Amino acid sequence: MRVEIWSDIACPWCYVGKARFEKALRDFPHRDEVEVVHRSFELDPGRAKGDIEPVITMLTRKYGMSREQAEAGEDSLGAQAAAEGLPYRTRGRDHGSTFDMHRLLHFAREQGRQGELLDRLYRANFAEERSVFGDDERLVELAAEAGLESGAARAVLADPDAYAAAVREDEREAARLGARGVPFFVIDRTYGVSGAQPVEVFTRALGRAWDERTPVRLIDDGGGSGTEAEACGPDGCAVPQP
Repeated sequence: MRVEIWSDIACPWCYVGKARFEKALRDFPHRDEVEVVHRSFELDPGRAKGDIEPVITMLTRKYGMSREQAEAGEDSLGAQAAAEGLPYRTRGRDHGSTFDMHRLLHFAREQGRQGELLDRLYRANFAEERSVFGDDERLVELAAEAGLESGAARAVLADPDAYAAAVREDEREAARLGARGVPFFVIDRTYGVSGAQPVEVFTRALGRAWDERTPVRLIDDGGGSGTEAEACGPDGCAVPQP
């Protein structure tokens, strides 16, 4: 069973929602048969790489709230993150373009290190002092800490076309599936879960999707015999008989 998760590194609810989903998955009886794929979604698509501003400033500008309201919201998010065991800096964080990070995540998936890089990016953005925005060498360092080769990560960042089409295709697919925000979880292309839901919601969704999986139904030869034709299998191939 496959679970696809659309998210953005700049999204605090994605950070919290990932932790809640993983708690549900940890206790899921069939967890070893679940493939998790992380998909790209930018909250601020088209934002210039050098356009960086403090999170509090972005919140007051984008949502028309006062500084006090923005700070209260960050404090509330910090408390919810802490409840999931996640570190969260409520002051002093930056906001900017995440496009290059998504490109790196596609590269990391090819290398089998996507989950490790996503965790490292989240922690760097939400818990550490040094900004993850506008600094390619910072991203190279994080990629290396996630187990990727530094030179290869640097080459991806140096080529603006590398994995750009993959990021855009993820975003188009999110739109086709009806995702209007993130995190957005799609389980076996059958059920969708929107937002950082409680652990119990993810638990129910995983169980329901597993129980409703449809086995493949074989089509017979048209005569209703239900017999199988010659084929190859683990024990070899059927030998034609004269």
